[in-house]
Amino acid sequence: MYVGFVVMSFLLTASAAGNFSQYFDITWGDGRVKILENDQLLTLSLDKASGSGFRSKNQYLFGSIDMQLKLVPGNSAGTVTAYYLSSLGSAHDEIDFEFLGNLSGDPYILHTNVYTQGKGNREQQFYLWFDPTQDFHTYSVLWNPQAIIFSVDGIPIREFKNMESNGIEFPKSQPMWIYSSLWNADDWATRGGLVKTDWSQAPFTASYSNFDAQACIWSSPSGSLSCSFNSSDNLWLTQTLNATAQSTVKWVQENYMIYNYCADTNRFPQGLPPECSLA
Repeated sequence: MYVGFVVMSFLLTASAAGNFSQYFDITWGDGRVKILENDQLLTLSLDKASGSGFRSKNQYLFGSIDMQLKLVPGNSAGTVTAYYLSSLGSAHDEIDFEFLGNLSGDPYILHTNVYTQGKGNREQQFYLWFDPTQDFHTYSVLWNPQAIIFSVDGIPIREFKNMESNGIEFPKSQPMWIYSSLWNADDWATRGGLVKTDWSQAPFTASYSNFDAQACIWSSPSGSLSCSFNSSDNLWLTQTLNATAQSTVKWVQENYMIYNYCADTNRFPQGLPPECSLA
């Protein structure tokens, strides 16, 4: 009952789902990316020879972005399904969802991170409260000048606020593409690399549907944006978490978070990152 109430209070207004061929380019995989069902379903596959991936045709500077994923079922140990936004270069910005594979019966780990000017080290990891391989679930990023909010099925799980007034960098000037890939990372993905990929289970397949982006499209080289900060259609540009949603983030983190960089004093012996004391 509690989770259901929060979803109703937080969900953004949805728009029509876009066709994958219209919004994305296949970037690698040599035939391992398939677009099916009249452009409404995309699948990535991984075998011992190669993984696969795709990237958005457009770059975005701020957006409310939804994607439904159904993750690799069964023994997916060693695999990573990555879904993220990123700019290019050594000083890039990045907003990450990564799904770390598991042995059959063990939970997936949802890994999140935020990079600014090429610096990450802001990982938070969660177990999910459902089996993400049995059906599609919606994974969302709301990125505006105030904050970055990660959500699962409309439930906010993490907020990274704009704290530039305290000297903390925030992604706001580099347009980003949307990327996704399925790849082998058995040197670290499952139990720190102790469990290797079982290639007898290949090919591994992840599925995507119902992409939706209410976002500002970056036009290069002019550097112009396709949205207005004053438009009633772009209310997401000023949206922040209300008190109910903030309580939900706290509840999710108390019950499902398994790693928080802001609690890892061993990793930061000289002191935790400054945003940890301000969040």
